[in-house]
Amino acid sequence: MPVHVRLPQALADLTGGQRQASVEAGAVGVEPTVSGLLGVLDARYPGVAARLLDESGLRRYVNVYVNGRDIRLGDGLGTVLRPGDAVWILPSSSGGMPASLGMWPPSWQESSA
Repeated sequence: MPVHVRLPQALADLTGGQRQASVEAGAVGVEPTVSGLLGVLDARYPGVAARLLDESGLRRYVNVYVNGRDIRLGDGLGTVLRPGDAVWILPSSSGGMPASLGMWPPSWQESSA
């Protein structure tokens, strides 16, 4: 079962307009992590890693969520991925969100289109 990745519009020029990708968990490595996933995406879409990473890791204006959880609040790029996980790569935005709206992104697990 693959890991499903949602890609931001900001990467469309590198991904041929693709906004979604699926990567077999085994293709990411022995212990599949977000870092390994980004390596696979960069091999598939050259230049993706340069847009998302800098010398210290994930760029400040890039957010990555695994199953709705911000990887920065856990193991970061070392976050382990499992088959069926959903990964969202999103650019940062300012202005915040009212707490009443709940977890971001909303209903992300149900949308597979």
